[in-house]
Amino acid sequence: MASHKILVIDDSRVIRNMVRDMLPKGNFQVLEAKDGVEGLNCIRQERPNLIMLDFLLPRMSGWEVFQQIQTQPDLQSIPLVLMSGRREEVTEKIPEPFEYFEFVEKPFEQKDLIEAIKAAMAKSRLPRARAATPAAPAAGGDLAALNQKIEKMQAEINLLKKQLGQVMTFVKQKLK
Repeated sequence: MASHKILVIDDSRVIRNMVRDMLPKGNFQVLEAKDGVEGLNCIRQERPNLIMLDFLLPRMSGWEVFQQIQTQPDLQSIPLVLMSGRREEVTEKIPEPFEYFEFVEKPFEQKDLIEAIKAAMAKSRLPRARAATPAAPAAGGDLAALNQKIEKMQAEINLLKKQLGQVMTFVKQKLK
């Protein structure tokens, strides 16, 4: 029986099959999900040893799946490899360097995939800066996740305020 479960979440059957074929034979049970909702359900039910996550997915995007994983301390420890054909779409949402997961750009070769998996496994063992304290794992993890969301929302609000100011300046100039 396979000793490691790898979940491949990708809407492309070709990519899912390619990953399966690139992995060393006999050591892995490859689970598949074709969209984010199915993938997140599979993560929660199967607790895979590694997640290969496409960033652009139907029903629930890879970004949304990533956010769900990051809010749950028990899921954060699962090694994660994000996959995308467009790195800029990933870095738009998650700035580099990628501290807790690995990124592999599609299309990739077997060597790239194996290196990404090894790097993701090493990164998953790194201590989290915002990890919950042992005394209160659930509450601390939830609080850290909420604080992280607040920081992101504040950054978005600041950007929107700046853009609104630019629009107002432009409108005032046109009205003169």
